[in-house]
Amino acid sequence: MAFRVAVAGTNTLAGREALKALAERDFPVAEITALGTGRSAGQEISFGERQVLKMRALEAFDFAGLDLVIFAVGEADARLHIPRAVAAGAWVVDLSPAFRMEPGVALVVPEVNGEALARQRKKRIIASPSPTAVFAALVAAPLRALAPLLRVNVVSLQPASGIGKDGMDELFAQTRASFVNDIPAPQHFPKPIAFNLVPQTSAFAEDGATRDEALLPLELRKLLDPDLKAMATCLRVPVFVGEALALQLEFAEAVGIAEARAALRQAPGLSFFDTREEGGYPTPMDAAGEDEVSVSRLRRDGSVAHGLSLWVVGDNLRKGSGLNAVQIAEEMAELGLLAKAIR
Repeated sequence: MAFRVAVAGTNTLAGREALKALAERDFPVAEITALGTGRSAGQEISFGERQVLKMRALEAFDFAGLDLVIFAVGEADARLHIPRAVAAGAWVVDLSPAFRMEPGVALVVPEVNGEALARQRKKRIIASPSPTAVFAALVAAPLRALAPLLRVNVVSLQPASGIGKDGMDELFAQTRASFVNDIPAPQHFPKPIAFNLVPQTSAFAEDGATRDEALLPLELRKLLDPDLKAMATCLRVPVFVGEALALQLEFAEAVGIAEARAALRQAPGLSFFDTREEGGYPTPMDAAGEDEVSVSRLRRDGSVAHGLSLWVVGDNLRKGSGLNAVQIAEEMAELGLLAKAIR
């Protein structure tokens, strides 16, 4: 069975990756539509090696007859247009934060909690987590099978592409300008990003946490365990693509390094690097363009009774965004959910 699919936000980096993943993974597409926001309508984008799509305007698009829409747009556009798509009978996979914590909306990383899709019946919206939550959950999931997981502490080093092409352009412009000592004022980041670290990736709340830092524990509880304790610190770093996590996990019981290493080696979606071997740790540059999330620097965390510390990197645009959305769609198709879209 083939499906009528649209990707909303093909003018965004994540939307382009979703479209690319649909083609690369041979998702059964009977008809594919590229939807752009703002002034992108009319622009052309490739789908696979032989097809060129002309973007249509999301704002005026009629979703009737579609089976699936992957939304890779900002939160405001998601809240405005996703209800229209659902009302027209389509299933939606949303990459924005808009519906992640809404009751009745499954938050899914297929390798971690794909079974949540089978319980999704009333609302035809599936939320894809933030890249940070995707990467942390992928690593924590196989380890919590060894012992109950009590706490997750994440320091997330997020690239410029986390805010889209504008972020990458600003990093490039500031980097180039720094060599003539004429760095332009930041436009899309709160501080200069070139050769710098910025401890703010979203707006601050009254308690001093950013929105990203407040949402990540909620996402991890929804993905892993409602009683999980979690803490996040998020920084913007001068990297174009690829997010890194310094991850600390606390367990109720001891977890041996050897058994943790074996569990991570066997876990789907992960690539384990052994620091005892040459080239034994990955960097964000290594992660760019890769489907798997890489984990290394596995060691004991002596600050707690039963803790592990790890280094994790992944492509925020691929597994952190577009690829995860397509993998969700694949699971939905296998479960027969898309065949039940309202006509």
